[in-house]
Amino acid sequence: MKAVAYNIKEFEKELLAIANRKIHDLTLISNELNFNTLHYAVGKEVVIVSADDVLEAKLLEQLKQVGVQKIVTRSLTTDHIDLYRAHELNIQIANTPYIDRSPKGIAEQTIRNLNLWEKGKCVGLACCCVKECGVLKSKNDETTEHRFDQ
Repeated sequence: MKAVAYNIKEFEKELLAIANRKIHDLTLISNELNFNTLHYAVGKEVVIVSADDVLEAKLLEQLKQVGVQKIVTRSLTTDHIDLYRAHELNIQIANTPYIDRSPKGIAEQTIRNLNLWEKGKCVGLACCCVKECGVLKSKNDETTEHRFDQ
């Protein structure tokens, strides 16, 4: 998948590269995602953000216009993303909810989400979409094979 990661700290670069294993076409940007940096997302399927990137309705609309279909936040919370507007725009949202909250663990979870999406699979516990897709989420379910029905 083609993805751009915003708000990347120096220590995250190598961790994401190692977790990615040259599978996905990743662009790593140290700037936050906003209207001035939106151009980095042109032609990307996925945007990877931090909790510091605020994705309100207008920014989500612009992301959709440039081709973004999915968003991964490298955080547990999603209160910085307008999930309802994302749902209306048919943008899938995932977070990094698993126990390993180390920078390495977050990088691995981020790439895991990309891997599952690329295979057309649901991201399980990481799914933050407001749409009911019928996937039962449990704390032990890290490898769900369910498909996200759109």
